[in-house]
Amino acid sequence: MSIGGGSSSAEVRTDRSRAIAASSAHARGRPQARGKFVFAGDEKVYLRGVVYGAFRPDANGREYQDVAAIERDFALMHANGLNAVRIPHTMPPRSVLDAARRHGLWVMAGLSAEQYIGFLIDRKKTLSEIEALVRSKVRECAGHPALLCYALGNEIPASIARWLGRRTVEQYLKGLYRAVKAEDPAGLVTYVNYPTTEYLQLPFLDLLCFNVYLESRSRFDAYLDRLQNLAGNRPLLMSELGLDSLRNGEAAQATSLDWQVRTAFAAGCAGAFVFSWTDEWYRGAGDVDDWAFGLTRADRSPKPALAAARRAFGEAPFAPDVRWPRISVIVCTYNGARTIRDCLEALDRLTYADYEVIVVDDGSTDTTAAIARRYDCRLIQTENRGLASARNTGLRAASGEIVAYIDDDAYPDPEWLTYLANRFLSATDVGVGGPNIAPAGDGRTAECVARAPGGPVHVLLSDREAEHIPGCNMAFRKESLEAIGGFDPQFRVAGDDVDVCWRLQERKWTLGFSAGAVVWHHARRSVRAYWKQQSGYGRAEAMLERKWPEKYNASGHMTWSGRLYGQGLPQLLGRGRIYHGPWGSAPFQSLYQPAPGGLWSLAGTPEWIFAIVLLGGLSLLGVNWHPLLLALVPFAIATLLPLVHAGLGATRATFPPSYAPGALARLRLLTAFLYLTQPLARLRGRLQSGLTPWRRRGTAGLALPLPRTAALWSERWLDLDQRLRTVEARLKMAGAAARRGGAFEHFDLEVRGGLLGAVRLLVAAEDHSGGAQLIRFRWWPRCSYGGVALAAVFAALAGGATLAQAWTAAVVLGVATALVAMRITLECAGASATTARALELDGKGAT
Repeated sequence: MSIGGGSSSAEVRTDRSRAIAASSAHARGRPQARGKFVFAGDEKVYLRGVVYGAFRPDANGREYQDVAAIERDFALMHANGLNAVRIPHTMPPRSVLDAARRHGLWVMAGLSAEQYIGFLIDRKKTLSEIEALVRSKVRECAGHPALLCYALGNEIPASIARWLGRRTVEQYLKGLYRAVKAEDPAGLVTYVNYPTTEYLQLPFLDLLCFNVYLESRSRFDAYLDRLQNLAGNRPLLMSELGLDSLRNGEAAQATSLDWQVRTAFAAGCAGAFVFSWTDEWYRGAGDVDDWAFGLTRADRSPKPALAAARRAFGEAPFAPDVRWPRISVIVCTYNGARTIRDCLEALDRLTYADYEVIVVDDGSTDTTAAIARRYDCRLIQTENRGLASARNTGLRAASGEIVAYIDDDAYPDPEWLTYLANRFLSATDVGVGGPNIAPAGDGRTAECVARAPGGPVHVLLSDREAEHIPGCNMAFRKESLEAIGGFDPQFRVAGDDVDVCWRLQERKWTLGFSAGAVVWHHARRSVRAYWKQQSGYGRAEAMLERKWPEKYNASGHMTWSGRLYGQGLPQLLGRGRIYHGPWGSAPFQSLYQPAPGGLWSLAGTPEWIFAIVLLGGLSLLGVNWHPLLLALVPFAIATLLPLVHAGLGATRATFPPSYAPGALARLRLLTAFLYLTQPLARLRGRLQSGLTPWRRRGTAGLALPLPRTAALWSERWLDLDQRLRTVEARLKMAGAAARRGGAFEHFDLEVRGGLLGAVRLLVAAEDHSGGAQLIRFRWWPRCSYGGVALAAVFAALAGGATLAQAWTAAVVLGVATALVAMRITLECAGASATTARALELDGKGAT
């Protein structure tokens, strides 16, 4: 057998040095999953792997018993720069792990869950018996220094998963996961999935592994972005990729492998395994001779694909000849002495070729400036003007064509800037963000805060286009940021990132997201600090609502178009829907979860407390008029929903498996408490800054809230869409909240006067000779259905109390009816006046 690999001596020396470095990684400790990547000790390990087997068993039915052949194969892998090998369908004997260690290879060991699941269907074995079988396999090799991770199984057939149902398969794999952890608590555990059962939700796994075979580079790249969003804050591994040289030719196989490997690492994958090492392959009861996916032929002579994989892996995650843009990293800080040292030390360790660090000290009174002077950065000290102003100071001082912002309580992954820059080079986005992940070791309260609602999350419109990127990890093209005037200085503490994203998108520019551009962001370490943070966010929401009323609904909440990603988000009770395709034949089968809605969505909002108070007040009036005691039922439900919401969120939060049951229970209780605390803190900040349910928007005057029409003659022709945009802009300048009518709605604009009343506007244009136009307007009040219903309920109850001569209840309910009715009228009247002013009619010519 050939073991030279056909490479030049220089390439072999380089690749051998990499393999030796990988071998020494074994001595640094067992691999760990930290955020989106795998680490050995403190060093990140990019996994450059290959699938090995299955091979024909010996006379005793045992695989991997030819020690000499394994030594030769592992030596050849070592010589070609590989550092990982995947044994797909069986737990390898210790002799294989020992050989892997000698040659600097990590081993992904298979536990064959897909082979045992049929026992559950046929009732030949119970789940506990299968778990005992898995534990016995793990026990033989637990703690071996060459183990990368345990793979519970490989591609449970889609038809079997559909037969059993998603929940059953998920619980089956979760039981096996617990069995592995019982024998080897420090071992990483994964399951090798594939697109046809993509819908399986397995948040307990340490790594997300997928086998993906796509021969289109653009489709592969797009699907990797989807898988990264499924992986969340966990590493994503391509556990199989490759191309059959028997049908496509060896040259095409080499070309395909080159871009597959490079695309996987560019997308932020922690590693990739090529299928397979050799064309020698055994499956079922015989040799497989109608496929040839190997990097080597059956006699181990190398194919061109081996050299292609060696080059692509050797340059991971990016080729060294890329011309990277200069980036200015800006750290804005105010009294950040406790955390800024970690931030600056990590910035010193960045692998990026051309960058500068600018620290803007926004009037700190602690030792922040003294700490910053010890590092290779430019320090700019100003008086305390707030976060947005500090960001602008850094922008003006930046020399890079890209400006990247990171908070003083965060620190970046070494390749942070490289992944950001790669997205800028490969797309037209003007801004790019990445994940922000809470590091371990900050204390139990910080771990709970990291899993509570209200943290900085990114919002994606698609798998790669963002609607919002958090300020702790965001980068922009400098010229685009300057074109919109930088950040709005009114945002002193928070909200500046949301505002700048909306302003960029207002110009039809796009934002991107790179899963590999990771920063580690410290969560608040005390409940008090968390309360202060959330209260500040509430004040920022009020400021944003005043500037962007059209981005908020009537109740004062942001209406994101995209999907929020992160921890502490609403936990759904529904099962979702799986797209299986006809007869379960779809090659890509996804789970579609409905957005949280109705009472369940409202239960986690700050204003829900008002519903509880209202129902509680009605219950108290039951002392005077007993029928109102029935309000105790909805009062109990309203009170219970936030508790269920908090309990479900805390139960589904994923904590490290090392915690004992008692400690884990305490962590979940604290997390539930934070779920209950967060809306109250937000409400406090919102109320302090005027974002109240009873606020009125842009309604300085009043007009009778009656249906009205008006006509306007114009000697200048304008497209109707342009005229409507002009009206919309005037409404915004007046501070009004205007919403465009949807595709199925019979109005053009809705002007909100408040929570309970609005005006709807319809516009028509008649074209006349000489480019003149007659513009017709019609607007009419629209009362909130909820407000009308509330007033009707109060009125009916007041009438009932009057008939029963329960005068206290009757008076209170009568006053409540009058107040609601008056509020509806005033809001409709204010919106009507605002609409007339925006049309520049001021009541003239309107009927």
